[in-house]
Amino acid sequence: QIAAYLLNASLRSQTIADVCAERLDRILPPPAAGLPPAHRAGLEALGALAVRAPLAAALAEVHLDRLFAELELPLIHVLARMEANGVTVDREALAVLDREFTGEMQRLEAEIYEDVGHQFNLGSPKQLEQVLFFELSLPKGKRTKTGYSTDASVLEELRAAHPMIDKLLEWRVYSKLRSTYVEALPTLIAEQDGRLHTTFHQAVAATGRLSSSDPNLQNIPIRSELGRKIRRAFVAGSPDVVLMAADYSQIELRILAHVSGDEHLRDAFAREADIHRESAARVLHKAPEDVTHDERSMAKMVNFGIAYGMSDFGLSTRAGISRAEAKEFIDTYFATYSGISYYMLHIKEVARQQGWVSTLLGRRRSIPELRMSNPSLRGAGERMAINMPIQGTAADIVKIAMIRLADRLREGGFR
Repeated sequence: QIAAYLLNASLRSQTIADVCAERLDRILPPPAAGLPPAHRAGLEALGALAVRAPLAAALAEVHLDRLFAELELPLIHVLARMEANGVTVDREALAVLDREFTGEMQRLEAEIYEDVGHQFNLGSPKQLEQVLFFELSLPKGKRTKTGYSTDASVLEELRAAHPMIDKLLEWRVYSKLRSTYVEALPTLIAEQDGRLHTTFHQAVAATGRLSSSDPNLQNIPIRSELGRKIRRAFVAGSPDVVLMAADYSQIELRILAHVSGDEHLRDAFAREADIHRESAARVLHKAPEDVTHDERSMAKMVNFGIAYGMSDFGLSTRAGISRAEAKEFIDTYFATYSGISYYMLHIKEVARQQGWVSTLLGRRRSIPELRMSNPSLRGAGERMAINMPIQGTAADIVKIAMIRLADRLREGGFR
């Protein structure tokens, strides 16, 4: 599975049947074929054995054999141990949060009903559409197949139009966090050890990043105060153990400085300057000490958003400034950091010519979207081409760190 994933990370599925079909042109009987379980297991074992040689040859041909042997294979054992160990969740803390969130939701519901003049189901898009656009006559946004959209982007634009919109958006935050985490996490705790065991996926994300499911432990929110309250329910599990967090400092921005060779960005990192303040100062032609908090925040958004193809529209929405101001800031940013500008043009051209991009360790991602006639698909392909070498290299570095850390813990005899 992992060998097939390294060779083509954009495939949706990497089952033994898929790999046998692609590499051997042999079709394994489908699960519904009614084979006895032992026969099916035998066929899959034979399939895995049969694809081994062609996969090994294919990995060597594109110089991915070292990444496979030294990074992805050792990582399997690390992830297996992490899954088996699991993490402790404080049930009582979640129960307290459940009561708090429920209370807040009921308060907001009552205020919304008062604003509107009657009760309705806040969770029903159809009823919400009726209330917003036909009873309150608020400006209608984009249409969907079933009517007018009531999604977050539409509601954001309506914030100033009616007092109930703010309350509705707040109610949605509570509702989503409550159903996704506060209610769901306790039901996933294992009976045997009282801990939560996620499943890590090593062969899913096209950039080489890990993902996890049941539950997804990688998107527990952290930016909001409510998200941090949920995070606090994850605990060490016993008095003689602590949770320790270690993080790389601005890893993707450092990789961007490396791959682009931009002299200003590299110099700022070498001097250990405040990178976002420095960017704001350069773009706005100010002394770093004169940069305001908002200006630094704007530079931070651009620094982190640039590899993801942030547009002037995206910056204006997030920074609360006009689109013209946002465009001017981004244009000046690229003029200042010309190395980044050149890198983005160069990598798009490389991707167009060879059909793929790679990380510093050689992990590849093919980008067929660049050859498509649809402009929005081509634009998405360009963003992938810029982003993947940076995000993928960051993922590779974190995997190396995980393997080294596991080795050190074992060598030191630590639990």
